[in-house]
Amino acid sequence: MRLLGHLHRLSTLGRGLVLGLPADVAARDPIALFGEWFEAAQKAALLEPTAMTLATCTADGRPSARMVLLKGYDAAGFVFYTNYGSRKARELEANPRAALVFHWPRLMRQIRVEGEAKRTSQEESRAYFRSRPRASRIGAWASRQSEPLESRETLETEVNRFRGQFADGDVPLPPFWGGYRVVPQTIEFWQGRANRLHDRVRFEKTDEVWQAQRLYP
Repeated sequence: MRLLGHLHRLSTLGRGLVLGLPADVAARDPIALFGEWFEAAQKAALLEPTAMTLATCTADGRPSARMVLLKGYDAAGFVFYTNYGSRKARELEANPRAALVFHWPRLMRQIRVEGEAKRTSQEESRAYFRSRPRASRIGAWASRQSEPLESRETLETEVNRFRGQFADGDVPLPPFWGGYRVVPQTIEFWQGRANRLHDRVRFEKTDEVWQAQRLYP
């Protein structure tokens, strides 16, 4: 399996270097194109193809960024989950503009997404929360994400407390936990090419219609 993954990476890399983005890429649906690239990243035996950088800003424009995991996507946007008391969530509540970056270096590919972040419905958050391992659900209750922590022992004490509290039943969705969907207004695809003459195509949505433009590398 490891050998097959290595061979797939080599073949994909070669196509990227030699062929790049197709000439008619501007006519494509960017969500469908994202799906093709994301599927290729999953098949390439990468360590964590769902990892993406999430950049947010405070109300007065101070930026911050961190890695999160993509948990779903469709034409409506790109979904991740978090504690609503975390720094990222507080910043999104004050300033809902967000940016995402997917970087798959072995494939020489990068995708940038910019748009508005909106909370997922409670039903959607609950459905995803139920899919998580039980220990992770208990951990979500125990963690006051981004708040100061006195010691590791304090966190473990909280985990044990909630483990006991939910010992005889299901672990429900915490009222302070759920998802965000980044609704894209801009999606840019970057494909590495030889001599740093990379391919870049940016899609922008205007009046619900995607318009595409190639960019200099």
